[in-house]
Amino acid sequence: MKPEHTSLSRRAFLGTSTLAAASVSLSAAPAKTPPLRRRVKLGISTYSYWHFKPPKISVQTVIEKASELGVEGVDILHRQMDSEDAGYLQELKRTAFRNGIDLICLSIHQNFVSPDAAVRQKNIDHTLHCIELAHEMGIPCIRLNSGRWATVDFDRLMQLRGEEPPIPGYTEDDAFKWCIDCIEKCLPKAAESGVILALENHWGLTRTPEGVLRILNAIPSPWLGALMDTGNFMEDPYDKLRAIAPRTVFSQAKTYYGGGEWYTLDLDYPRIAKILAGVNYYGYVSLEFEGKENPDAGVPRSIGVLRQAFSPVQS
Repeated sequence: MKPEHTSLSRRAFLGTSTLAAASVSLSAAPAKTPPLRRRVKLGISTYSYWHFKPPKISVQTVIEKASELGVEGVDILHRQMDSEDAGYLQELKRTAFRNGIDLICLSIHQNFVSPDAAVRQKNIDHTLHCIELAHEMGIPCIRLNSGRWATVDFDRLMQLRGEEPPIPGYTEDDAFKWCIDCIEKCLPKAAESGVILALENHWGLTRTPEGVLRILNAIPSPWLGALMDTGNFMEDPYDKLRAIAPRTVFSQAKTYYGGGEWYTLDLDYPRIAKILAGVNYYGYVSLEFEGKENPDAGVPRSIGVLRQAFSPVQS
């Protein structure tokens, strides 16, 4: 046989073999792949590394630590920021982007519970300013407080399990009206900026689920929802968490390894995960580590607990 005939014969054989293999591949049943599942994303609050005691851990450091732990987001405590200058805000965005982290919430402090209209306006202005900061950093949500009477200091408030006497001459009905009016004044700016106001079950008016829902129900708006803090209902928390779950737009999950700064709860996170899954919550759950253990040990340990709790309940 001549050489060119041999070459042609080989090409023909290879072509036939390739077509035959492709035919077998196409006729075979496709491999089964697991369905894609919606899932809760985990974040870390910068507060987890700084409980208002020196040394203050920088927001940039927490972003880097969150990236190392493989979580998706960081919840920034406003009081932990080193600056509000434009350059600093953009540096936080750059650091987050370079580390594959979303900036997911700006946790701020304000107090709408005051009989003094000037004091309430000051807190409204502060909230509007923080909405602008969140917008500049690309953060879609801010933590909102109702505020409290402040007739006792915080340590005493914790001893009283979150309850405190009102200012003489005023009632909680007065306080709810002030709070609702103040939030209503903030909502146009929130909508304009694309920043959701997440009302936390904190202290003061929102220490009970009834208080949270009283405010939310008074102001129907897609730019207002609940922030579920798993550690702020100190007694019988699960029914209370279930009550606010349908309105929840963001969640902060507390852990207390080493003992809590003010109190310690033994929270059942698989049970909490089922509560959130039951209302089709697929937003962020951000760790707020409030234990006295070194956060470099306590935070990874806590993230492991949350990962284990939330993974099995996805649908």
